[in-house]
Amino acid sequence: MQELKTKPLFNPNGDTDVNKRRMIGGNTTNLNDFNNLKYSWTSSWYRQAMNNFWIPEEINLNQDLKDYHNLLPAERTAYDKILSFLVFLDSLQTANLPNVGEYITANEVNLCLHIQTFQECIHSQSYSYMLDTICSPNERDSILFQWKDDEHLLRRNTFIGDCYNDFLENKDLFHLVKVMFANYILEGIYFYSGFMFFYNLSRNGKMPGSAQEIRYINRDENTHLWLFRNIILELKKEESDMFANDKIEVYKAMMEEGVRQEIAWGEYVIGDKIPGLNKTMVSSYIKYLGNLRWTSLGFEPLYPEYVDEPSDMAWVSQYSNANMVKTDFFEARSTAYAKSTALVDDL
Repeated sequence: MQELKTKPLFNPNGDTDVNKRRMIGGNTTNLNDFNNLKYSWTSSWYRQAMNNFWIPEEINLNQDLKDYHNLLPAERTAYDKILSFLVFLDSLQTANLPNVGEYITANEVNLCLHIQTFQECIHSQSYSYMLDTICSPNERDSILFQWKDDEHLLRRNTFIGDCYNDFLENKDLFHLVKVMFANYILEGIYFYSGFMFFYNLSRNGKMPGSAQEIRYINRDENTHLWLFRNIILELKKEESDMFANDKIEVYKAMMEEGVRQEIAWGEYVIGDKIPGLNKTMVSSYIKYLGNLRWTSLGFEPLYPEYVDEPSDMAWVSQYSNANMVKTDFFEARSTAYAKSTALVDDL
């Protein structure tokens, strides 16, 4: 397959006709023009993402400092391992998104990718703030690098990491589309066992500040998921060869592997020892999410028996509701986010 070429930075001979603009392989001028957009959905995405700006330190973690040392052993182990995993994912995203942007020739989409990259940095800052608040420096470093010693955690990181590295060695369109799907899986599947764990702690009256940090992050991830869903849908129209049956089977296998790994991770790190969660709840919810993500791309459900949200997991969406995640700085409580109309997480 022909190797992709990075877009030129300065290109005075680029197309100015918006109708000639393409997601990949276009002749872009790299001019950021907010008035002439081919992909009109980027306008609402951009403004939503800008309005979502937040600062990790505005959330009070004093109660978490007290709660952390009183968690059940299984809860504390899960907290440490899940946080280690989330730190790695957002760090990987921060490093890889610019690689994707080198080949996106729609300036309005690149603006969105730059904001996502910035938000991934904020997420990493948030995790650091959480660790610096509740842990000693030695404990913090041990949590950050658990993936070096925990073989299960390393395998989780390897699945997405290898896909990203594979593109760096095989810079063709098929491998780039696989990176798009890997990103979609990461944003739409990989985070959710971790998110539900923090929300479960909060509904049991523990670690409320950590859950609130995660709610902010969850809101951002909803927009990132929506961004890559739309990029993939545009590529389905513009690069139909990349969505022939044999290639769809590759993407489907990636999604199924992402679901399998997320379930295995949830069973490993949460298991049946965390009050309010168990393996069955984790498995059914992740399969439901797998269906939601795959069908949102126009495909048939992966797991027909898990089309509807499990009734015993409805509390997860209540916690992650994007319209109710603004923390009042002085009262440290959840209030409506008045600056913007939040995207509905229907993905």
